Amino acid sequence: MAKSPETEHPLKAVGWATRDASGVFSPFKFSRRATGEHDVQFKVLYCGVCHSDLHMAKNEWGFSQYPLVPGHEIVGEVTEVGSKVEKVKVGDKVGVGCLVGSCRQCDQCTNDLENYCSKAILTYGAVYTDATITYGGYSNLMVADEHFIVRWPENFPLDTGAPLLCAGITTYSPLRYFGLDKPGMNIGIVGLGGLGHVAVKFAKAFGTKVTVISTSINKKKEAIEKLGADLFLVSRDPEEMKAAAGTLDGIIDTVSAHHPILPLLSLLKPHGKMVLVGAPEKPLELPAFPLLTGRKLIAGSAIGGLKETQEMIDFAAKHNILPDVEIIPIDYINTAMDRLGKSDVKYRFVIDIAKSLKAE
Repeated sequence: MAKSPETEHPLKAVGWATRDASGVFSPFKFSRRATGEHDVQFKVLYCGVCHSDLHMAKNEWGFSQYPLVPGHEIVGEVTEVGSKVEKVKVGDKVGVGCLVGSCRQCDQCTNDLENYCSKAILTYGAVYTDATITYGGYSNLMVADEHFIVRWPENFPLDTGAPLLCAGITTYSPLRYFGLDKPGMNIGIVGLGGLGHVAVKFAKAFGTKVTVISTSINKKKEAIEKLGADLFLVSRDPEEMKAAAGTLDGIIDTVSAHHPILPLLSLLKPHGKMVLVGAPEKPLELPAFPLLTGRKLIAGSAIGGLKETQEMIDFAAKHNILPDVEIIPIDYINTAMDRLGKSDVKYRFVIDIAKSLKAE
């Protein structure tokens, strides 16, 4: 008979889980593995709430395994390290993002692109090397291989910084990889949510001129006055879009809802690049003609490898790039998920795990 989550491993843990596709969360007792020789154990202090947590809780992508403990924007304090750990020591502040494992041998892994490894292991809702299910950061403690641990910069806030481990790397990586990080470039950011507002901050830190593209004018003041965007376009305004045609070197599209691509492609200069980082549930319609006539590129990008994630965190600390967050207790998570589904958050929920989740 299979062991229960509470008895699979020696370390007792508590968290909040959803048991089915209703997505309703409640307290959950489970267990973590003992700290192996390459492992780092840490007390979870804060965990960001990503939109993918909502998709996974409701099984909207079709591969959720229950009970599900989400959370892949996890920061905390090291409490134990294995005998061969070199990267961190007890008392250090650390983070874990979207990955806790990969094959470590394929071309992707050996080129610091573990996120594209065919055997990458997600931080929650995946099968680990010991055949048990991974549980995320909506919990009081974590154990992870040191390779998948991010060192947290000195004096860099843990609470507001936590979402960088997903939202940060998801937007930093495509800006860097596709060469959209050069001072003076004109970069468009589609959507001003959890990903979009961080994308604006990184693009500005790289010295680019940033245009925010949104379906509504409601976010214009926030985009320009608070986040420092240079221009704002309402994508549903044909006159505005026409006037801006052919002005952008690149676009980072952060929208996870179904939306038209054609108007956005018109904004790109010839040879311009549009990178999708949102994950709509339904396929987007891809018009070929505007790609052909301008030699334009549509690409996708998903998080980043561990080396780049560390680079991103260090860059964010140097330039004081922090997401705008709302700190919540763990027992607010069901309300937070409802609000997240309605885009009623500016711009990221972060759970104060240490204060609100007590081990029994």
